[in-house]
Amino acid sequence: MGYRKLRRRSSHRRAMLRNLVTSLLNTERITTTETRAKEIKRIADKMITLGKKGDLHARRQALAYLTDEGVVYKVFGQLAERYGDRPGGYTRITKAGFRRGDGAPLVVLELVQ
Repeated sequence: MGYRKLRRRSSHRRAMLRNLVTSLLNTERITTTETRAKEIKRIADKMITLGKKGDLHARRQALAYLTDEGVVYKVFGQLAERYGDRPGGYTRITKAGFRRGDGAPLVVLELVQ
C-alpha cells in the first residue's frame, strides 16, 4: 500500500494533509495522531528537500502544495539553510500518550534542530 487512507475521502484527506504539513512547517511542532503523523512526515520531508533544491520548479511545486506563501518563503530560506548539509530525516515523532475522547495514540511531530 502506497499511503494511508485515514478514513477520509480523497479530497478531504488531501486538504487535511496540506493543512497539517503547512502548520508543521510554520510552527515547527504539532500534536496529532500517530497515523496522521507518519503521513505528514513523508510529505514534510519532501517539502524541505524541495527547499534545499531551491530552483524555480521546486518553488512552484511547493507553492502548489502548501497553503501559505509565507511558509514557502520559510522553507526555501530558513529551513533550507538549516538542513543544507543534512541528507534527510528532518522530522521526529515522539509519543505523547492517548487522546482522552477515543483513546487514539497521540504523538508530537517536530522538526529536528
